[in-house]
Amino acid sequence: MLVLAINPGSTSTKIAVFDENQRRIVEKTIYHNTAETGVHNGILAQKDMRMQYVLDTLKENGITPESLTAVVGRGGILKPIDSGTYLVNEAMIKDLKSASALVHASSLGGIIAFEMAQNYGMPAYVVDPVVVDEMDPCAKLSGIPGIERRGVFHALNTKQVARRAAKELNIDYENGRFIVAHMGGGITVGAHMYGRVIDVNDGLAGEGPFTPERCGAIPVARIIDMCYSGKTKEEMMRFVSGGGGLSAYLGTNDLREVEQMIKTQDEFAALVMDSMAYQVAKEIGAMSAVLEGRVNAIVLTGGLAYSNRFTGAIKRRVDLIAQVLVYPGEDEMLALSSGALRVLKGEERAKEYKW
Repeated sequence: MLVLAINPGSTSTKIAVFDENQRRIVEKTIYHNTAETGVHNGILAQKDMRMQYVLDTLKENGITPESLTAVVGRGGILKPIDSGTYLVNEAMIKDLKSASALVHASSLGGIIAFEMAQNYGMPAYVVDPVVVDEMDPCAKLSGIPGIERRGVFHALNTKQVARRAAKELNIDYENGRFIVAHMGGGITVGAHMYGRVIDVNDGLAGEGPFTPERCGAIPVARIIDMCYSGKTKEEMMRFVSGGGGLSAYLGTNDLREVEQMIKTQDEFAALVMDSMAYQVAKEIGAMSAVLEGRVNAIVLTGGLAYSNRFTGAIKRRVDLIAQVLVYPGEDEMLALSSGALRVLKGEERAKEYKW
């Protein structure tokens, strides 16, 4: 078996091919600058460009599209669904091409996968898109009728590392209770109970800890005041996602730069970094309550987990809850291929996207 995985991001397209033993045969990341993406009128118009990069990468490595067993793409902003591996169908393609879905290049993953499947006669899948929603009904109510809490989080990587933690602890993911904090440009902290994420902060809408780029949970009344102070909607959205957190306080979204500031005795930089760790730890504590205090392990993952100072500040506050496992970075390509291979090997059934 050969499985092609495609993960389009706003500035890159990640491509990988795995065999049936999850060994990487090919791995390549193609970076796109604004000069390249700017000539296209919107994300959907980039489809052919990115598709050609995929085909060229296969050719460079002596792999024909016809030799692939399946293709799996990163799922985009779909309607809320359960976790799992989904066969890409016409209903999904319709939603991936909608205006709401095309706010992020990840939607191109399923679109490119579907087109390749049609052209070369193989199944196309997406795995655990960011809209995975398995939240407990108690977690849904926000306090304002008509505004419901939703799950928008790093489902693909957090499900993968939770399975990795379960294997390390010699238990089944479906029989375990885990708290997983994915910490990157956005930070989401989820309570995994018996294979389902029953509560998680909405990392796109301003819930949870502040992050390198996002404001996190803030006093609502103060935000209402800002909305009536002459700020535009675009300016307000930038406070929430893109220009908040570390960026707003220190002028950078790179934690490595913050650590350099701290080495030069910048006390405010140290305060901001420790405050972000404090807020992550507080969110982990909240998820411990969701799991009734019974937690097999706490998992820290994502790019920020490379910082020993940052993870250490979190550990000091939460290691009495459960043992803390640190898996720096992310392996979304392996997670994509693993989801497809579980279906191809008959270990689970592909789900159907119905809306």
